Amino acid sequence: MKTRNLFAFSLLLLAVVNNAAYAITYSLPENSGDRVVASSAGDTESITVDHDQTLLDVARHFNLGQTEIVTLNPKLDRWLIKKDTVVRLPNRRILPDTPHEGITLNIAEYRMYYYPADQPGIVKSYAHGIGRQDWKTPLGKTRVAKKVKDPSWHPPESIRREHAANGDPLPAVVPPGPNNPLGAYALHLALPGEYRIHGTDVDKIYGIGMQITHGCVRMYPEDIEALYHSVPVGTPVYIVKQPIKVGWLNNTLYIEAHPDLEGEEKTQDERYAAALALIQKANNGELPEFDQVALNQALKDLDGTPVALYERLPPLEEELPAAAPEPVQEPVAKIPKPISTVVAKKLSPMIIAKKSESVTTKKNNMHGTKTAGKNKKQPTVTANNSKKQGSATVSKRKKQEVKTGIKKQNNGSTRGYYRGT
Repeated sequence: MKTRNLFAFSLLLLAVVNNAAYAITYSLPENSGDRVVASSAGDTESITVDHDQTLLDVARHFNLGQTEIVTLNPKLDRWLIKKDTVVRLPNRRILPDTPHEGITLNIAEYRMYYYPADQPGIVKSYAHGIGRQDWKTPLGKTRVAKKVKDPSWHPPESIRREHAANGDPLPAVVPPGPNNPLGAYALHLALPGEYRIHGTDVDKIYGIGMQITHGCVRMYPEDIEALYHSVPVGTPVYIVKQPIKVGWLNNTLYIEAHPDLEGEEKTQDERYAAALALIQKANNGELPEFDQVALNQALKDLDGTPVALYERLPPLEEELPAAAPEPVQEPVAKIPKPISTVVAKKLSPMIIAKKSESVTTKKNNMHGTKTAGKNKKQPTVTANNSKKQGSATVSKRKKQEVKTGIKKQNNGSTRGYYRGT
């Protein structure tokens, strides 16, 4: 933790010098079904400030909105953070339930998630402000219709009347400049009513992360500049409201809960029912035996920190098919093995007698005779390269000699070659 604190502290010093926020860039999970991202280990990070400042200064330097950092540090005075004060910063986030393309604006957490088409595998996250209760930011899918640098603002008549009633009349046209509430860059959305993603003027810079606009999405000046140069016209934009998010990371299910928007406060029972529905959806329609204590605490704190609820068993590796049992074979005679030339020569009388007897039996069956020498088609058997034809008959004495010869040669290796008759 000391190393991370030192690193974060160094970033803070650099941010103070440059007076710039840092876009938070995350690598997408390796598993396409996972939705939890993190910049380092642990649920949150922390830094120790080195001089007195406001909590909103810290928020801007680390690309956080006012609501987000105040919720994470409820015991700190947002207007005065003294030297050596430890400030909590978020680390893990659950990606909204939207396609991982273009821009997603989750107005419930005052954050944008940008998936650059030319940088696959990453997502960039920015803080932003949204429309206030009576000027709600519209929901739905749209796209970037056009981009304008140094825009002029033509406030609608309704807004001019409101400002006039508050003693702050507006001209018909507000030219570009430091007091233009659109800032230096604007992305027009393909929605009726002139809704934009734009920067801000110097007077409203600390309204990032709050319900403060007339429906537009407001960003820090340095963030909208980076986005303007990165996002092409036609980029899809998903505007959603997901105060409770659920997602997996490495077979662990997390939940992330944020405070309700003004005018949309829910009861604890309503939040619990919404959370159960999301958990069941994330777990393929089944409600697992999750940590109910952790869930209740997350829905009570509403600080946007992902909390682990349930760990499932990792999927088993594909099992190999079981080997089929070997069939039980009936006892059969052994298959003859090749024999050497020497053994073949010694066994040649047996072979001649065996084949001659077979020929004789066959001819007797065909012609009713005991001889077969006159048939030109009679097969001959040659042994020891001899050209002599085998006799058509075999006497009992000859058979006995063959058997006797085998017995003399039999040392256990010829039993398989002669099965008898």
